[in-house]
Amino acid sequence: MATDLSVENSGAKVAIVTGGSRGIGRATVLSLAEDGVRCIFTYRSNRTEADAVATLCAAKGAPAIALPLDVSDARGFDAFVAEVDKALDQIGVTQVDYLINNAGTSSSASLMSGDEAELDAQFNVHFKAVFLLTQKLAPRIRDGGRIVNVSSGLARFTMPNRAIYGPMKAAVEALTRYMALELGPRRIAVNVVAPGAIATDFSGGLVRDNPEVNQMIASHTALGRVGLPEDVGAVIAGLVSNRFGWVNAQRIEVSGGVNF
Repeated sequence: MATDLSVENSGAKVAIVTGGSRGIGRATVLSLAEDGVRCIFTYRSNRTEADAVATLCAAKGAPAIALPLDVSDARGFDAFVAEVDKALDQIGVTQVDYLINNAGTSSSASLMSGDEAELDAQFNVHFKAVFLLTQKLAPRIRDGGRIVNVSSGLARFTMPNRAIYGPMKAAVEALTRYMALELGPRRIAVNVVAPGAIATDFSGGLVRDNPEVNQMIASHTALGRVGLPEDVGAVIAGLVSNRFGWVNAQRIEVSGGVNF
C-alpha cells in the first residue's frame, strides 16, 4: 500500500481536507482526485463512508487516506497532527500543498432561542478549529501552498434561525484575511469559499429532501436551482490550482446567484 501511495518522485500534489467523507467535503476530495491530488481527509465517525470515498479516489488514480477527527474537541488536535505526519510518511512526503478547512455542523438557533452551549459548540467547530488546525498544520504546508476555508452565503444574507451559524461563518471570512496577511511572506494564499444552499444531508437534509424548501430557494436563485456538492467541490479544487495562483484573501460565493 505504501508503494501505491508514494508520490515522492511523481510530482503529485497532496491536500488535507477536513470533513471529507460527506457533502461538500466529499465532492472536494473527489474533485481534487480528478486533478491527481492525493488527499488526507477526515471523517468524524462513519468509517464506512470514509472508506467509500477512499475507494473512489483510488479508482481515479489518486489514493487517499482517511483519518478520524472530531473538530469540536481541540484536545484531539495534537494527536491528529501526529497521525497526519504518519500519513505523510506513508505517502512519501514531508509537507502538503493544500489545506481545506471544510468540516462543520449546522445550527438552527435564533437570537432568542440560542443558548451558551450552542454558541460555544458552533464557535468550537467553525472558528476555533479552523484557527487552531491551521496554526498546527501551517509548518506542514509548503511555501507557495494554498488554504481554502469554507464559509456560507449566510455570512452575507440572513435567514430565520441562523443567528449563531451565520455570524460564525462571517468570523471565518475575517479570519481568512488575517491568515492571508500572516502567511503571505511564505507565499501561501488563503481564500474563503461561501456556498449557498446545497443539496446535502446538512441540517438534516433540509434543502435536499424538503421539496418546498428546495423550490423556495430555487425561486430566489438566478440560475433557478439549489446547488449540488459538486458545484462547490469543483470550485475549491480549481481555486487551489495554479490557475488561480494570484487570487488571495478573497471571498468567493458559490451560490448560483441566490438572493442577488
